[in-house]
Amino acid sequence: MKYDTSPDRWVIVKLPDCYKVFATWLGGYLDGSSWRMNSGISEVQEDEKYFYFHGHSGSIYRCHKNSYGTNTYTQGVLDLMFKKTKESSNVEIEVLSKDFDFINLLK
Repeated sequence: MKYDTSPDRWVIVKLPDCYKVFATWLGGYLDGSSWRMNSGISEVQEDEKYFYFHGHSGSIYRCHKNSYGTNTYTQGVLDLMFKKTKESSNVEIEVLSKDFDFINLLK
């Protein structure tokens, strides 16, 4: 399957109107970690090792099943994002558990 990106770590974020992939790429000494959130999940596929999350924009994130989670940096980014969203719009955002049934996410 053709995919656009394959993050080192990933979580699924539940927003009031959609689910999104919050992806992390681990950096080294000279280039720190980075993150990206997709446009929203429109389809989920899987094989033995990976979930393939199709985004509304047409991108496909290939996420290894054993790489669910964040690192210290991206957990801080998520915590700040959740706090600011709660303060500004009183909207709750949550990260789904690693045991969630991702293949049935949209059903």
